Amino acid sequence: MKKKSELPVIDRRVSLAEIAEFSEKVATLTDELREQILAPRPRKAAPVYTTSEVAEFCGLDRSKIHYLATREGSTLPPGAASGSGRSRVFTLAETRAYVQQVAEIYPSPLVTGSRPADGKVILVANFKGGSTKTTTSMCLAQGLSLRGRKVLAIDLDPQASLSELCGLYAEKEVDEDATVLPYIYDQNIEGGLAGVIQPTYWDGLDVIPAHPSLFGAEFHMPAMLKLNPAFKFWAILRNGLAPLRQQYDYIILDTAPSLSYLTLNALMAADSMVMPLVPESLDFISSVSFWSLFSDIARNFMEFEANKSYDFISLLLSKVDYGATSSAPIVRSWVQRAYGEWLNTIEIPASSVMSNGALALSTVFDISKSDGVAKTVQRVRQPLMEYCRWLDDMYVEKWRTGQ
Repeated sequence: MKKKSELPVIDRRVSLAEIAEFSEKVATLTDELREQILAPRPRKAAPVYTTSEVAEFCGLDRSKIHYLATREGSTLPPGAASGSGRSRVFTLAETRAYVQQVAEIYPSPLVTGSRPADGKVILVANFKGGSTKTTTSMCLAQGLSLRGRKVLAIDLDPQASLSELCGLYAEKEVDEDATVLPYIYDQNIEGGLAGVIQPTYWDGLDVIPAHPSLFGAEFHMPAMLKLNPAFKFWAILRNGLAPLRQQYDYIILDTAPSLSYLTLNALMAADSMVMPLVPESLDFISSVSFWSLFSDIARNFMEFEANKSYDFISLLLSKVDYGATSSAPIVRSWVQRAYGEWLNTIEIPASSVMSNGALALSTVFDISKSDGVAKTVQRVRQPLMEYCRWLDDMYVEKWRTGQ
């Protein structure tokens, strides 16, 4: 009887040494790709804005902005003449100057100095990867700055994606001493969290970046708790942010897609919470798991935080596919039933521009009108600006009433 030929068995085992070799290999590849994506230096530059765009941000007619820019003796930035000279372009800093000085947007206490500033801490959280959490964090920071606000973004994710969006090459330009980690280790450190704040390429936006070493916090806090059972590990970040509230209108926290000790700190430090949610079944189920895990752990220290509350929790549907075969309508109905009034009516549509932007480590706010994709960008940027306006208006009411 003829013996059957046997296929060779593939050995798929991978040793730790092989993993280390692989890591070095892909790190080299990543460095090469970063140079292609981010070159030439400086890697990121803020967009410029047309007179029409400045007018839209300010809620004024285009002719009014043109008059203010060209009027003799005007204290507002003149911008730069474009084309035939009848049009003008403005830098981000100049645009923000117009918004702060002539827009009908209620000024924050930080600007008026009418009373001590009380910046608001907004957490962007989701356990599901690919939920646009980090992109949403950056867009909120950029959108709120375009309403004249001063914003601080804090990256609490060891993957440091928000730091990358802010123009920092995390593994090369950031070390653990430039993150929140030194403060986590020692709350009496000189300068506190203020000592690690960095400016970004985006006017009105500062950042405390992240680094892979942030994982150290996940070992330090339970170790401290073991030594001192009364140690309030969940309040470290809240205490550190307290003095920064006097310097910023908004502090945006971007967390890792897991319920880590740093995420718990962010949850307890935040005044409000935004959860971007892609309307797909697995994303919806993951969002439900988030609340289940959070509540289970929160019960362990609820007696210490009996008065903890959020100004609001907002579900923001993102990357919404409006195609005929999309599952978005079905999942949207689930989200509506589960979250009720937490679900915001504003939705962010899916767009190839956002996907392409991710390849360039940018957002739709980074793209100038002159880049040739104005209509596509506007389709995504407009609802994001509307959402920022909605969020800002929530706190304007509190500023008006002194809350």
